[in-house]
Amino acid sequence: MGISVIGATLGRTGTKSLKFALERLGFGPCHHMIEVFEHPEQLPGWQAAIAGEPADWEVLLRGYNACVDYPSSYFWRELADAYPDAKVILTMRTFESWWESYSNTFMIALENTPDEASPHVTAVREMSAHLWRMTMKADLDDKAAGVAAYEKHAETVTATIAPDRLLCFDVRDGWGPLCEFLGTPVPDEAFPRANKASEFWERR
Repeated sequence: MGISVIGATLGRTGTKSLKFALERLGFGPCHHMIEVFEHPEQLPGWQAAIAGEPADWEVLLRGYNACVDYPSSYFWRELADAYPDAKVILTMRTFESWWESYSNTFMIALENTPDEASPHVTAVREMSAHLWRMTMKADLDDKAAGVAAYEKHAETVTATIAPDRLLCFDVRDGWGPLCEFLGTPVPDEAFPRANKASEFWERR
C-alpha cells in the first residue's frame, strides 16, 4: 500500500474531518496525529525524521493509504516527491477563524501538559509543540508570527504543487469538490464534522 493522498496543511483546518472523509471514500487508513498517540511504536521514527535524519516513508507510513495533519503534513514537500502520483490537499479557512481555533485548543494544550499524562503522551505533545514552533518560527502564542506562517505556508504549497495535482479545500464545502478532485462518487450521507473545539477538550 502506498500513499495516494497527501495532506499539506496546518492543524485546526479540518484535518480530522478530512481523515474521516478520505477513509469513507476508500483512501484509508489515513494517518493523522491521533495515530501517533494510539501507536507508541510510531513515535521514534517521527522524532528521528523531525531531527533531520533520513526518513523511510514506506516504513513510517506503512499500512496507510493517505496522510493528513502533523507530523506527516510537516513533510508535505518530501512526501509529494516520494509519491509523485499522489494527490495533494491543502485544507484552508480564514486566518482569524484558524487562530481562534488554534489558540483555544492546541496552543493551550501544548503549553500545559497535565502532570498525570503518560510519558508517551508527554513526548507526543512535546513533538507537536516543536513542530508548531518550527512552523511559526516563534513562540506558540505569537499571533503575528502565526499570521505570517499561515500565509507563507499556503503560498508555498500552491506555488510548489502543480494545479492539477492540488486541491485547496474548505471542509465546509462538503463532498462535492473533494469527490470531483479524487474522481469518486458523492456519498449519500453528511460530510464528517470532527474535532470541534468542544470535542478537542472532551478528549483531554
